[in-house]
Amino acid sequence: MKIIGAGLPRTATLTQKIALEMLGFGPCYHMVSIPTDHNHMSKWISAYEGAPDWEAIFSGFSAAVDYPASFYYRELAEAYPEAKVLLSVRDGHSWARSIRDTIWGLTYGDTVGRHLAAAVEAADPDIRRHTAMLRGMYNRAELFGPNPEVFDEDVVAAGMERHIKEVRAHIPAERLLEWSPKDGWEPLCAFLDVPVPEAPLPHVNSSAVFNEQHIEGSLHVLQKMNL
Repeated sequence: MKIIGAGLPRTATLTQKIALEMLGFGPCYHMVSIPTDHNHMSKWISAYEGAPDWEAIFSGFSAAVDYPASFYYRELAEAYPEAKVLLSVRDGHSWARSIRDTIWGLTYGDTVGRHLAAAVEAADPDIRRHTAMLRGMYNRAELFGPNPEVFDEDVVAAGMERHIKEVRAHIPAERLLEWSPKDGWEPLCAFLDVPVPEAPLPHVNSSAVFNEQHIEGSLHVLQKMNL
């Protein structure tokens, strides 16, 4: 493991994954690696229950970003002391609105995506356990505030600022880069000591795309189960 992402979900982590792979730090672990792999779901549930096996989870990977990996950024920074830490950052209120329209909506909202997710969870016990684990992570981190079922933009935005301060407090400055795609390739490449690519930095996974992919994925699972 060479790069540990400490950024919260919805901070351009999929862009980050693709960018790191373009720079030679791949494959890069991301939430998108998990939903179709029940074996990895079980490994993360074991980690959440207090028995992590990082080598088993990250075997073959050079980097990791997004939840659930970034929930454990401190533990991973200790397990891989030579790895650099990349903190993806975003304006707190912009982030809160993105969270509302995606992850919070799928977890607590009255949305098509949430109802499809509930149907998948009812049909597949492994997915139900994995979703419960993620919900537990969100709550432990107070990602949605102390009253998660009621969305409060100011509270959620403050959570982003709190997380940034916590990462700064726990990771030495010389090991840490705070980065956003709007910063471009240059600071990221300087931090990782690699050449700047000629290709433009990718920008992917808007809120609309996130929700479309979730709905398509849920329908695919239900169709496979003939539900």
